[in-house]
Parts: sequence; structure tokens; C-alpha cells
Amino acid sequence: MSNPFALRAFIASCCALASASCLAQGFAALISPPRFELAGAPGKQMREVIEITNASGAAAKFKLRTAEWSLGADGAVKFDDALSPGSCRPWVAIERRDITVSPGGKYRYRFEVTPPADAPVGECRFAILVEGDETAVPMASGPSLPIAGRLGVIVYVTLGAAQPRLEVVGAKVDAVDRQQLPVILVKNSGNAHGRVAGFLSGTDAAGHKLEFTPSTLPILPGETRAIPLSLRRERDEGPAAVAFPITIRGKLEWGDNQATAFEQSFTR
Repeated sequence: MSNPFALRAFIASCCALASASCLAQGFAALISPPRFELAGAPGKQMREVIEITNASGAAAKFKLRTAEWSLGADGAVKFDDALSPGSCRPWVAIERRDITVSPGGKYRYRFEVTPPADAPVGECRFAILVEGDETAVPMASGPSLPIAGRLGVIVYVTLGAAQPRLEVVGAKVDAVDRQQLPVILVKNSGNAHGRVAGFLSGTDAAGHKLEFTPSTLPILPGETRAIPLSLRRERDEGPAAVAFPITIRGKLEWGDNQATAFEQSFTR
């Protein structure tokens, strides 16, 4: 993917999939909500509000615009100004491109999404970027570099009866945050994003009873995503670890009351 922000030497960027705040040098913003999951119909307008709080002691200027976004294998979000094929950003109207928020103040920022009357059943996705002014930051060696804080509000719009269709198509053990964890590969053959939920349990090779919870990373239509199963002990016995092999059982849930029984053995 081309990088439309390449002219900046550096950007302090906050991932909006999980975070609702960004406190970088010269940029102190809180945003609520950090994500919208909307359901609409062709030809029907949707209006929503983002609440932007300036957590600094000085007035803050923010620039806003829409962007495409994608999710890397590591869960990192990438933004792009260029329109993707079939993009729904032309359906989006934002209140304005520049705002000023008083110290400690809040701004209720409005946007609208109007799918055309002939929009197909499915899901459209876009981001609304909130950026602060660039600030020159001295470096230990060499010239100062411009740093700009940025938050991306992720928006999903489901049209008609679009639904995820998730299926576990593989399993492995992989390093996640420097810990060996069971990981499932989940394929989405539906026409809307989905997230896996549920409580899973198993007994490992050392006889420890363990409980697992799948990551809530979104699985976009047409993709297969690695979903780590995070773990904890049934009792507070210090840092949890798994002695492989282990068989994990339970029920996975997603979408509109969809669920499937799960049983999988994991071996390093």
C-alpha cells in the first residue's frame, strides 16, 4: 500500500481499534466512541456524533478527514488517503475539516453516511482521522523531526442482511507478546466483519486447568485471521503458562447468535 503520509518524517499514531485516547507531545485528545458499528439501508441517511475532548491546558486545533484503513497480520491499523475500489467514502459527509477546542473542552463533531438507493447488501468501512498540528521535536543527533498525533475512528456500516460467516480452518502454537499461546485461524466467508467470542477450557500436559478467551480482533470479509487464545489460571497462581500439548474445548460465538462447538489439540 502506498503511504500518503510519507512527507512527514514521523507520526505519533494511536490505534483506534482499542484506544480512545492519544497523549503525544503537543497532542492530547480523547475521543468517544473510538468505533462505530452502524446498520443501515440503501437510500437512508445515518447521522452520528464523535465527542472530541481536548485534555491539554491550551486551545488545540485538529484537522479531520476520512481515510481508508486496513488491518495487518499483527493487528496494526494502516490508513490510506487513496480511494479503494468500491470505497464508500463518497457516501460520507463530515461537519468540517478544521476545528478548535478550548482547554479541557469538548466538541461534538457530526458526520453523515448516506448509502445510495442502489447500494448492494454488504458492509462498508472507513475511518475518520483526527490529527493535531505538527510539532518540531529535537533529536539526540541530527535535525528536529516533525511529530503529529493522530487518532482514527473506525466506522463499519452494514447494509441489509449482511452477516459474517466464520469458520475455524486451522490451529497452531505461536509467540504472542513473548509467550507461546494457542492460535486459531478463522476464515470469514460472509459479507460483514465478525469477532469471535466465548469461553474455552482445557487441561495441559502438567495437569493445570486453564481457561482461554479468543482475541476480539475483527475478521473482515474474505480474510483468514490468526486469533490468539489468551489464557488465565482458574485461581491466582502467578503468571499463567501452558505445558503443551493441550486440548481446548468449548463454544465459539459470533454475529447474530451464531455459535459452534470447538475442540482442538495444540502441540508445539
